[in-house]
Amino acid sequence: MTAPRRTPPKTPEILTFGCRLNAFESEVMRTHAAAAGLENAVIVNSCAVTAEAERQVRQSIRRARRDNPDATIVVTGCAAQIDPAKYADMEEVDRVVGNEEKLRAETWMPDTDTPRVSVNDIMTVRETAPHLIAGFEGRARAFVEIQQGCDHRCTFCIIPFGRGNNRSVPVGVIVEQVRLLVEQGYREVVLTGVDITDYGKDLPGAPGLGAMIRRLLALVPDLPRLRLSSVDPAEIDPDLFALIADEPRLMPHFHISVQAGDDLILKRMKRRHTRADIETFVDRVRALRPDAAFGADIIAGFPTETDEAFANSVSLVEACGLTWLHVFPYSERPGTPAAKMPQVPGDVRKARAAALRDAGARQVARFLDAQIGACTDVLIEKAAEGRSPHFAVVRMEERRMEEGTLPGDIVPAQIVARDNETLIARRAA
Repeated sequence: MTAPRRTPPKTPEILTFGCRLNAFESEVMRTHAAAAGLENAVIVNSCAVTAEAERQVRQSIRRARRDNPDATIVVTGCAAQIDPAKYADMEEVDRVVGNEEKLRAETWMPDTDTPRVSVNDIMTVRETAPHLIAGFEGRARAFVEIQQGCDHRCTFCIIPFGRGNNRSVPVGVIVEQVRLLVEQGYREVVLTGVDITDYGKDLPGAPGLGAMIRRLLALVPDLPRLRLSSVDPAEIDPDLFALIADEPRLMPHFHISVQAGDDLILKRMKRRHTRADIETFVDRVRALRPDAAFGADIIAGFPTETDEAFANSVSLVEACGLTWLHVFPYSERPGTPAAKMPQVPGDVRKARAAALRDAGARQVARFLDAQIGACTDVLIEKAAEGRSPHFAVVRMEERRMEEGTLPGDIVPAQIVARDNETLIARRAA
């Protein structure tokens, strides 16, 4: 007698929005849900950085319900943390879970008597619980959380209300996590958090980011590539500058939290740096690492931004050669001081954002053209495509990589051409 065919359980689908920290936390949730045997659920890990980000989250929730009429839909992440009632009121949503609760294993146990809305006051959280994950589904690079939250209050930013205050992960936990990922075959790790250059101020002895990285690289010698998700120029410590100068495993790509190139706008944003600070940081890094590349977050159309102030942001992109920009048209976030300032019309914001992206694209083309003829190492991410140490997308000339080459492998390559914002390379001997 033939045994009846069993339908495999429907493991949770996770929809991740926003930052690399969310990507790490999605894997934590995936691990907890799998261990708990949770089935037939869609977990939406939301972002609240802009109104557009929230619109996409709500759209995805509605689509998830249409596509999965019998599934349990759980909404978590920053949007859920900041305004749980908004998502609890959506008829498509079964549960709303806060940013602290989503990382607890017991949250994902099925058939438990849990409240429909489980969101605590994130400002009361004082520690970041350790989490060890073995990998990232569908990714060749691994993200590792080194801190949570932010102690600063930029006038445009709602994220501290979704993440709480700064909380650093102990060095030993970070080392253990990176070592586990390297053992699983990961060749590049990205250190991520909300404000990573504020790392360590809340830990015993107040180790800085640079000191932590130096210890990490010493204790995990088999890690070939380490990358930083973003840096705040107001918080760079001397140890980090020393690493930039003498540690080849630290990738020469630095994504800067710039936000604007005009000093008055920076002051109204309550940023802690000036335009000159950005220029000084870029010049100092290039003096230490001449091949360094720089990305940047920039907001277009911040309240009170004049044409002249906007022109200063564009000129900063050009003066510093900022590439791979993350450009955001300013988005009012209720509860933030900037939302009460005189607003720039929406169409002006969009036009300025487009102009900034064009300026960034010109700098990308300039930077990539300078790479032609150079030899580099490419981390393969899919088929015959990957990333250079400078975070440039590189497409190998070979239609198929050599047998045995897999995503996550690092291959030597010579850059031979540029195709828009992609470098073309052939495998080097």
